[in-house]
Amino acid sequence: MEYNILGKSGIKVSKMCFGTLTLGPLQKNYSVREGANLLSYAYDKGINFLDTAELYENYAQIKESLINRPRDSVSIFTKSYAYDSKTAEYSLAKALKELNTDYIDGFLLHEQESEHTLRGHMEATEFFIRAKEKGYIRSFGVSTHSVNCVLASLKYDFIDVIHPLFNKSGIGILDGSASEMLSAIKIARNKGVGIYSMKPLGGGNLIKNYDEALDYVLSVDEIDSIAIGMQSTFEIDANFMRFSNEIIPEKLKENLRAQNRQLIISDWCIGCRECEKVCKQNAISVINGKAVVDKERCVLCSYCAPRCKEFCIKII
Repeated sequence: MEYNILGKSGIKVSKMCFGTLTLGPLQKNYSVREGANLLSYAYDKGINFLDTAELYENYAQIKESLINRPRDSVSIFTKSYAYDSKTAEYSLAKALKELNTDYIDGFLLHEQESEHTLRGHMEATEFFIRAKEKGYIRSFGVSTHSVNCVLASLKYDFIDVIHPLFNKSGIGILDGSASEMLSAIKIARNKGVGIYSMKPLGGGNLIKNYDEALDYVLSVDEIDSIAIGMQSTFEIDANFMRFSNEIIPEKLKENLRAQNRQLIISDWCIGCRECEKVCKQNAISVINGKAVVDKERCVLCSYCAPRCKEFCIKII
């Protein structure tokens, strides 16, 4: 497994980052022990980098996975929608307590869109910068599906890391193409900002072109690490082999292709439009009083699920 320094954060991370959204209640909903076991399996493979978020509700799984491991053997990056000092303080305290750690390796503002959203979250940003100075976090940054946000982030020297959505087909990019996002990523990395990308398989939409999709993202030298969601040991094995430039056995590839995770909306949907409002991919529409998903647009981000008061949205 290749390891890189995540830009000016100075943190050494594995080329493959375990995207843990898949483990929690928004997707697979593993028990604490099941999730911890899968993470431990990844650690044993040499994966030392986790991406999580307050929204994912899986801190307990990560905490359990680290019980018998040195804290500094795994880098944990989390994200929050905090917008002022109060919500930022809450998010940091929650992460430290529930992960049972003295520090967070990276704290990101979740789903930033542009310079306007960055400015709107400036009070939270200032709190996180102070927390970094005190040693509670090691690096600060933003996650985004937007080209404009990547470029706008470069105006601020205190942004150490950017977590952009990037894949060969540009699936999920809100305001541009794959080539435009790639250009922005290269500019950011050349300025010393750490880059770890997300959604290399476009939320599963590119799984049938698995080799081609991963090879494309892996070929970009400016990307320090790639976050990829996994729910099983065979997914970890296959991805590890691909990232390590090893030949994946055909049987393992068949298992991967059989993975067809999708967003399911149950029949009891009341058409309240909350999911439609929150979906930045415009993948959900209410038709004849029921929410309907456009599978070609959906990137399985799961952000719609917590907004459904009827609990009728799941990814399986």
